[in-house]
Amino acid sequence: MNTNVKHFGYDRKSVKPGILHFGVGNFHRAHQEAYTDALMSIDACQYGWGIAGAMLLPSDERLYRALKEQNGEYTLTICGRDGYEETRVIGSLTDVVWAQEDPESIINLVADGDIRIISMTITEGGYNIDKESGAFMTGSSQIAHDLVNRQKPKTVFGFIAEGLRRRRENGAGGVTLLSCDNLQHNGDTARKAFMSFFKAQDNELAVWAEENVSFPNSMVDRITPATLATDIERLNRRNGTADKAPVYCEDFIQWVIEDKFVAGRPEWEKAGVEFTDDVTAYENMKLSLLNASHTLLSYPAFLSGYRKVDEAMRDSRIVKFVKDFMDKDVTPYVPAPSSVNLEEYKRTLIERFGNSSVSDQIARLCFDGISKFPVYIVPNLGKMLADGKDLVRMAFLTAVYRDYLKYHRDDNGNVFEVSEPWLTEEDRRNIASDTEEDFFGLSAFKGVALKESEVFTDLYKTFCDRLRREGTMSTLESIIQ
Repeated sequence: MNTNVKHFGYDRKSVKPGILHFGVGNFHRAHQEAYTDALMSIDACQYGWGIAGAMLLPSDERLYRALKEQNGEYTLTICGRDGYEETRVIGSLTDVVWAQEDPESIINLVADGDIRIISMTITEGGYNIDKESGAFMTGSSQIAHDLVNRQKPKTVFGFIAEGLRRRRENGAGGVTLLSCDNLQHNGDTARKAFMSFFKAQDNELAVWAEENVSFPNSMVDRITPATLATDIERLNRRNGTADKAPVYCEDFIQWVIEDKFVAGRPEWEKAGVEFTDDVTAYENMKLSLLNASHTLLSYPAFLSGYRKVDEAMRDSRIVKFVKDFMDKDVTPYVPAPSSVNLEEYKRTLIERFGNSSVSDQIARLCFDGISKFPVYIVPNLGKMLADGKDLVRMAFLTAVYRDYLKYHRDDNGNVFEVSEPWLTEEDRRNIASDTEEDFFGLSAFKGVALKESEVFTDLYKTFCDRLRREGTMSTLESIIQ
């Protein structure tokens, strides 16, 4: 191995899992695992907080096999904005279990008294909350299956419910469910989703969980691209490694957590995590600026022919578009935490987006927009409509999103596939319609009355027409003067 690759500085054989994580993807491995690995390198007293990984989906097989073969170890390459890179071997992932192969082991881990935190990155849409009513949806086939097949679950809700039942019976005590997904008040969302499932499946379990399970809110931040086959080859060649599951990410990292753990927690603050009584200001700032700006730039950049974020951010028109959005549309609604200089935060975001060492994929940002719009875009859009603000950038984004979903072709004639796992049949009909306003019926826009704004509707329809006639960048130019 290349001597420039840093190895974890602790006895890995002494590390025992105190955390079970659902959703062992790249972000988790660049964020929570990195913090935990750093903590154990600092303090040997934290060896009881290793992380066991639970993977549920058939599509997880490749990564599961790779991590299993490597005993949970993998390399993390941190790409600095100054071009400097650092690669570390991460050792905090003690084991991985795949539901398609060994579902019983996952249930038993939930029930294990040594596991005191169950964390998760299951995506914004994975909490199964109806965008309009805010209620947990019990009608999907997999949820319906889990409600009546307690011992053979398919979803994260079913696995955790059955594990908690056994935990209650064996006297293992309470546990914290820690969401690490990009959602406003993600702990509150997790609480609503899991408690709703528990009540629908087993009210006695729900009563127990009310007293024995906590759901802290948290804010997570680190840009982490998907690792493509070409990236694996590139990273291994550069690092002198043969890692089948490498990850790369930016140098910026942040994690702010509500300090509400019923069964103890790692001393993550020693590794840079911030604990607080209220994460609201941090959540609002990050989701409304970073995540919303990612969504804002992704669709026009992709339709213009860009495929990498840093390449798009070398286009002054896109940079101006993003800056105007941050300054004019978001800043009036973002009360920054007292410890944060908002202007500096925004400048840093532009630098992070333009990090050529990370070179994030725009397609990753476009993925699952139907779940991202309600979280990142719609809340502020609703406030802007009510306050009579300038709606030009929001109307343009809505028109571009429709163009992306409807036509599957960029301005250069390249055909692309849309990846939207949570589209409903009604969504598909609204996208296919040639009546532009029908797109306002998309589930992503539930809760905001777009049709009632004549100004928004007129702008949006104008942009829909111009996108077809003139193309994306020409239309964008008309709003950044």
